[in-house]
Amino acid sequence: MTEVPVAFVERAIRDRAAGKVAAIDRGARRIDAGRRAAAGAYEPMERMRDRARAIRLDALRRLDELLAEFADRVADHGGHVHFASDGREAAGLVLQLARSHDVDRIVKSKSMVTEEIHLNEYLLDAGLEVTETDLGEFIIQLADETPAHIIAPVLHKTRQDIGALFAAELGVPYTDDPTELNDIARRHLREIFLAADLGISGCNLAIAESGSVVLVTNEGNGRLTTTAPRVHVVVMGMERIVGTFADAATILEVLARSATGQRLSVYTNVVTGPRRAGDPDGPSELHVIILDNGRSRTLAGSEAEILACIRCGACLNVCPVYREVGGHAYGFTYSGPVGAVVTPSLQGLDDFGDLPYASTLCGACREVCPVRIDIPKLLLSLRAQSASAGGLPSWVVRGLKVYAAAATRPRRFRRLLRAGGLVGRFLADDGWITKAPSHAGAWTGARDLPQPAVRSFLDRWKEREGGS
Repeated sequence: MTEVPVAFVERAIRDRAAGKVAAIDRGARRIDAGRRAAAGAYEPMERMRDRARAIRLDALRRLDELLAEFADRVADHGGHVHFASDGREAAGLVLQLARSHDVDRIVKSKSMVTEEIHLNEYLLDAGLEVTETDLGEFIIQLADETPAHIIAPVLHKTRQDIGALFAAELGVPYTDDPTELNDIARRHLREIFLAADLGISGCNLAIAESGSVVLVTNEGNGRLTTTAPRVHVVVMGMERIVGTFADAATILEVLARSATGQRLSVYTNVVTGPRRAGDPDGPSELHVIILDNGRSRTLAGSEAEILACIRCGACLNVCPVYREVGGHAYGFTYSGPVGAVVTPSLQGLDDFGDLPYASTLCGACREVCPVRIDIPKLLLSLRAQSASAGGLPSWVVRGLKVYAAAATRPRRFRRLLRAGGLVGRFLADDGWITKAPSHAGAWTGARDLPQPAVRSFLDRWKEREGGS
């Protein structure tokens, strides 16, 4: 067993011990119920999914053309476009813009791509004040944690957890009433919005034909972040592009229904250039940083389809593995089935070669994906690459071959089960194996294994049938 899978298991166990998993399971099931209700309430979802998939795959095929058109249109409206090859370059551009405008205070709306490049840490280390303004991200920042879900960062926390956190960090009386907690955050953030010099946002969609950036939120913080400060910086993954407003409208419909079960999110913000003469508000400058950070490599590889993802989080909500281990076990920004593909595709299999194996391949993620990404197929592709590159130890490969030879022959398989049950008797203590020999010890170093049954289900069934 390699060290990385053990780390995955250890993180999952810590989350379970902290009571996070139960909150995640409840929250994910609740969100998925909303998705299922929304999918049947409006225009047949299947036709919308087909259109959305075609739009996203077409955008990936024409990515260079669409990005060039988008950059030209942004410039036409008085904005500026910058291209960054990796996270450090992107973060450096943000810092350079902040320094050139004598910025001290920064507000941010929710952005997974800035989490990906660790932008907050970079700016804080440079001495700037950075405040997350999305309620979930604000809570995460106060707790000094990372998001547990793509769209619901604090899915792992209860309202009691948040009440205790606000009391400790904000010096307010304890309450676990959601409305009061929301009011506390609003009052705290309002003064910060008014004092901020620079606002940073992500980008749900970029529209090539108009040079517009589309931000989707269920809170007003997105509009305050992009209009109150004098400079607005957008950080977008290069794959977030679509061709037209009509394309964007289709994506927005399947995004809201798949993410939160809404017809449309509460706020759909379309930002086209900086403030113009006569505009009552808005930034004096708009900068868009288009990030590669491994996306070009992914686009050229066998996992290119994953770049069609619209980050709705639906696959997380139905995934039995994600609901069992939580988002932090994945060790990077993106968790769940999409993270098990995106992370090794962007960051490489050397550090994240375990993630493609963190799946039962049940296919639930493929069934709910609004753009029909075949995630199980991509996971199998990454597993094959990992194995061919020596990602699996030779003893694992040999063991899998032995297992395959037995599992495809029923008699051999039954004998193997009986042998495992007999060996388990000598290793188990009160029905559990707490310390396994050889390579299996890597697993039991993190969690116990139940003792294998000496008599299989088939043996018991035959005895029952014979005795009846």
